[in-house]
Amino acid sequence: QGRVVESGGGSVQSGGSLRLSCAVSGFRLSLNCMGWFRQRPGEGREGVAAIDNDGRATYAASVRGRFTLSQDGANTLFLDMNSLKPEDTAIYYCAGVCRSYYSSRDSDTIPGDNFRVWGQGTQVTVSS
Repeated sequence: QGRVVESGGGSVQSGGSLRLSCAVSGFRLSLNCMGWFRQRPGEGREGVAAIDNDGRATYAASVRGRFTLSQDGANTLFLDMNSLKPEDTAIYYCAGVCRSYYSSRDSDTIPGDNFRVWGQGTQVTVSS
């Protein structure tokens, strides 16, 4: 079935950095698409960054150049977040295992509905 567990959220001042971790179990990280999503208070879910089924990393325009995906080669996905802004304040969710083949070449939008396994989320708060 698979499981993902996020960690690493917290509070930071504007311009600061955080690293989020996503520990994967029950499926192979390297063989599946993975993504980070966020939900700001009162707003819908937004795709932030993802690795598609071609192994290609893609980022939302709002975080490109500031956020970076990486893996430990085993079962953990990381999201390094630099130059954080107050508008990055949100609950961040890790997700994995796409229901259908996902290629980031098809769209700039990261398709949350395509991801089957979701974590509980971790809060990131950026103060000005």
